[in-house]
Amino acid sequence: MRTVKVEEKLFQNRYLVDADNPHIRLKDPELCEKTCATKQCTVCCPAGCYTLEGQKVVLITDGCLECGTCRIICTTYRNVDWEYPRGGYGIQFKFG
Repeated sequence: MRTVKVEEKLFQNRYLVDADNPHIRLKDPELCEKTCATKQCTVCCPAGCYTLEGQKVVLITDGCLECGTCRIICTTYRNVDWEYPRGGYGIQFKFG
């Protein structure tokens, strides 16, 4: 039986970017940089939308799986403004 990596499965999906209207925003990016010691979103996001540049959290919503992990993991500061993308935009799963 062939082993399939998560990255290979995710590559099968398509994502229609709504460049002018991102569905996730950091309410206060400085809060992430200066107050949040763990920066859990950079580790927990299965799509890797959150990355670190030094101590700054960078959010790129392209490829978001719309799972809501980031808004759940940031319950201490509630710094993630998350909503579903507008109709027709966002993740388009190939299998289901």
